[in-house]
Amino acid sequence: MRPVLVYTASRIGLFLVTLGVLWLLGLSHPLLLILFSFVISGIASYVLLSKQRDAMSARISDRVDRPKPQDD
Repeated sequence: MRPVLVYTASRIGLFLVTLGVLWLLGLSHPLLLILFSFVISGIASYVLLSKQRDAMSARISDRVDRPKPQDD
């Protein structure tokens, strides 16, 4: 579960940093601020968080592929 939490926290953090930077640069309309932050942080996370995304994907894949216990 740790890789999922690390990736999620990293995505949220990257979004908040992007939001703050855009606000400091003068983008004050709330809807545009959130929209641009979402798009920019999504692109940045694709590049910057590939290692965390791969770890999360492997963890989820392992859990899905694990055999389920048989109920007798």
